[in-house]
Amino acid sequence: MSKQFAFTAEQLKSFRENGYAGPFDAYDQNEMKETYKKLRAEIFDRSHAIYDLEHSSLLAGYDRHLDIDFFSRHIMRRQILDKVEGILGPNLLCWRSEMFPKYPGDEGTDWHQADTFGHASGAPQVVWPMNTDFGGAITVWTAVTDADKENGCLRFIPGTHEEMHYDETKEMKYSPEQVNKLEKNGMKSGFFGYDYRNLQKDPSWVPDDANAVSMEMKAGQFVIFWSTLMHASWPNTSSNRTRLGFTARYVPTSVRIYPDTDVINEYGSKLSLDKYGVVLVSGQDEYKHNRRLLKNARGLEFATALDELETA
Repeated sequence: MSKQFAFTAEQLKSFRENGYAGPFDAYDQNEMKETYKKLRAEIFDRSHAIYDLEHSSLLAGYDRHLDIDFFSRHIMRRQILDKVEGILGPNLLCWRSEMFPKYPGDEGTDWHQADTFGHASGAPQVVWPMNTDFGGAITVWTAVTDADKENGCLRFIPGTHEEMHYDETKEMKYSPEQVNKLEKNGMKSGFFGYDYRNLQKDPSWVPDDANAVSMEMKAGQFVIFWSTLMHASWPNTSSNRTRLGFTARYVPTSVRIYPDTDVINEYGSKLSLDKYGVVLVSGQDEYKHNRRLLKNARGLEFATALDELETA
């Protein structure tokens, strides 16, 4: 059955070659800007958030699709899923979401890749079946506000998604004193208190960003990319324009999430996974590897949200 928002054959070919595709429209620009006004209060309200934070504000943006209704519906939006299904197949889980604010004066995010997502703790968070050619996750990065070079839009190095230059089992110490302090090639560029250079397989290797592309987007647009693609962002050099992005990360149902662990160790904090679960956003889960949530923390049924969107 054809899908209204599916990739064209040419778009899918380009995605497989370059590791990214977009931007595409998920919402009308004015609609997204009005939605953002309402979202701001919910983002700061953690009364239903599934994680109890110790002291890391960086973790405050984790998995808000599990307590904010708008994001619960967003991860199932057909404009997104029709395309992700074309990459990963019909049976899909959303295993994580993250909010990425970049405030005026914030540093750029350094070049990096993610395969197992174990870069912070060394423990794999995403484990694909053996004998597979794939790894990582499909990331859908949605611009909640306008994103451009001045306020810190994404950057990609096309075609770098099929070779990992980092060993995520190596130690990468969290050093919050480094935030907004590291300079690389004359530009403030770090990784939220980590230095990705510590994970390089070849310590002398330097990312070749001569052909890098800047992914400028209007509010309501999204881009899709493999997490293994070399990606980064510009610093926010504006005086008064915050950039906010929301990422949803997808894998097939055959993938194991957070295997053999009950906590997330990142950014100097530990988060209990007691209230965590994956969300089945498309198809069926025949494997049942992972704990699955049927409702978000406010009681919205994910299946109902999916049905509403498919019949809209």
